[in-house]
Amino acid sequence: MTRAFAYRRYTLPFRTPMRTAHGVWTQREGLLVRLETGDGKITFGECAPLPWFGTETVDEAAAACAALGARVDDGQIEAIGAKYPCLGFALESAMGRAKPPAEPSPHATAQPEASSCLPVAALLPAGRAALEKIPALAGAGFRTFKWKVGASRSSRPSDAADEIALLDDVLGALPPGALLRLDANGAWTRRIAERWLARCADYREHIEFVEQPVACAARDARDAKDPSDASDARDARGGEDLLLGLAGDYPTPLALDESVATENGARRWLQLGWPGVFVIKPSLLGDADGTLAQLPPGRTVFSSALETAVGAQAALRAAFLFYAQSKIPNPQSKIPMALGFGVYPLFEDTRFDAPPAAPFVRATDLDKINPEATWNALD
Repeated sequence: MTRAFAYRRYTLPFRTPMRTAHGVWTQREGLLVRLETGDGKITFGECAPLPWFGTETVDEAAAACAALGARVDDGQIEAIGAKYPCLGFALESAMGRAKPPAEPSPHATAQPEASSCLPVAALLPAGRAALEKIPALAGAGFRTFKWKVGASRSSRPSDAADEIALLDDVLGALPPGALLRLDANGAWTRRIAERWLARCADYREHIEFVEQPVACAARDARDAKDPSDASDARDARGGEDLLLGLAGDYPTPLALDESVATENGARRWLQLGWPGVFVIKPSLLGDADGTLAQLPPGRTVFSSALETAVGAQAALRAAFLFYAQSKIPNPQSKIPMALGFGVYPLFEDTRFDAPPAAPFVRATDLDKINPEATWNALD
């Protein structure tokens, strides 16, 4: 089947610049795509790359869209997804192919409780600004919080000590029973990671996990050097050994984000037997049903890539479908780990936002998102 195809590129300023270990992030760039069938059915998808996570660039995706022309068929969509995962996710989403894993998960059972309503984590800014945000978020009902750490990307012991000291204040500001996630975005050296994890060991009931404490291995990145090169292979093995060593040496669970952003990265860490958490951004992973089928539901967190409402709707649908076929190995609660979608309102122009973050999201909430309105806002 062929479909009429159109795309629009966007550059959207954030309401508040985001400070992470990758630098200060002031705007989001990406593409929206539109497909129309011969009977007039119109659907939408979003391509929201993050090149520093190993995806294609926005320029590459835009060039690929321009090369497609005014009509596309299934073969073209399949071929483009193999080369450009974010664009492939956009086109597959527009085609309505969001679906559970193609092969049953080894953990699979029907579990409606886990798929009708999912918890959401609130995002805290880096530094002391986190303390200003916690009261309102706690009052709204959030009980899982994600704090950006390592944002200065400094390896100076004094900077690390100041931030570690702030951990006590952040934990003290949380409501009773709340969980805290620390997200370093790969900023720490081994020595700093060890200092942090030694401190986190004192709070093992309150810190859910530490996300990407050190930089991901070279082999995980799409733009890495030739993996057959001996020096690259040593760097890759060194990064893997470091992360696995940290996971084994400290009681606080570790999570991978950048390292598993791409399908190849996720497969690699599954092969290595990663014992910690997998943070999965569906918008970056592309159409990777086989990989999703192998992820352990009790150690998988679905997360936003800071998309507009169009991409958020598709990514959340992927999460709901994943958990609908998964058995969460926690018979007491049967609740998955909180989703990393507590980021909205995100943009200066609120027409592009998904619904404001709430402590829980229901599958029926996704039907309230209107992708056509987001598309029209770019006209």
